[in-house]
Amino acid sequence: MTKPYVRRKRPTQVDVARAAGVSQTTVSLVLNQRTDISVPDGTRQRVLDVIAELGYIPDRTARSLRTSKTYTIAGIIPDITNPFYPDFERGVQDSAEQCGYDLMIFNTDGDAAKERKALRSVQQSRADGIVGVFFHLNMADFRPLLEANLPVVRMEPRCRKTGQLPLDSLYVDNARATNEIVTYLVGQGRRRIVMLTGGHGPRDQRVMGYRQAVSQAGLPELVVEAGGYDETDGSRSILSLLGRRPLPDAVFAANDLIAIGAMRTIRTAGLRIPEDIAVVGFDDIPAANFVTPALTTVAQHPRLLGRRAAEMLFERLAGTYTGPGRCEEAFFKLVIRETA
Repeated sequence: MTKPYVRRKRPTQVDVARAAGVSQTTVSLVLNQRTDISVPDGTRQRVLDVIAELGYIPDRTARSLRTSKTYTIAGIIPDITNPFYPDFERGVQDSAEQCGYDLMIFNTDGDAAKERKALRSVQQSRADGIVGVFFHLNMADFRPLLEANLPVVRMEPRCRKTGQLPLDSLYVDNARATNEIVTYLVGQGRRRIVMLTGGHGPRDQRVMGYRQAVSQAGLPELVVEAGGYDETDGSRSILSLLGRRPLPDAVFAANDLIAIGAMRTIRTAGLRIPEDIAVVGFDDIPAANFVTPALTTVAQHPRLLGRRAAEMLFERLAGTYTGPGRCEEAFFKLVIRETA
């Protein structure tokens, strides 16, 4: 016979202290991992054992009332289905957990209204800070948060100075990275290099890098708007080129998903990669190494980017950095595989 469900009383710090034979203050010191007041190792372990035995869970609401903090940060990203961004958020979460914070994620679909809605949600006391990737917002959007001492760290396609406002940016030099990978194609003997680009975000910087590279090589500019950043956009945008002559002999796709979509259409048309058309991407998502042939691309290391962006945020929250907005460059590297 199934035992009836009995709702148990939630254990409190007082219950933990009584069972461990210590004061409630000692329990609080252990829970908050205080290092300025010493708790003997044996006592600390006894408290932790009782916490596990009773199933005690600290009351986040009570802690927030004492400290005026929610111990939660917000991660705002444009597309949770793009493998780059979950990996980025994993890095943010790594840093958050180390600092005793939770992470909540907002997906904006790269839409301006949804980006502003996410900011409003955070302003309504639901988070202590933001790590985000924004395609449309400007300084006027962030100013109310910054003036309320709510720090923001942005992942950017380029360095954007913010003066004295405490708005930090972490960026990969998209123009330089694009210039390098397109120059690599030129070095491989490619002379009709088409760029398939998305419609927002890092678009302008990557187009700039592409144009610099083909101009330096004396080659024509062939920029095709893919519209978005997924496989369907890549497949559709390359299709319009395959019926023309002369064919492009290389494709630079603004991200790996566009590149993978383009590869599928190129092969469906009976063309070989890289013999007929070389293909390169940008981001080095996990799938780039598993498609056939494996994709040559630019690696940005999203998990490391997320971790560093969150570290910059926690430096603000802990008061270890209080200066004007920072603009910190992260590294990238070309990953040469089989498509070029």
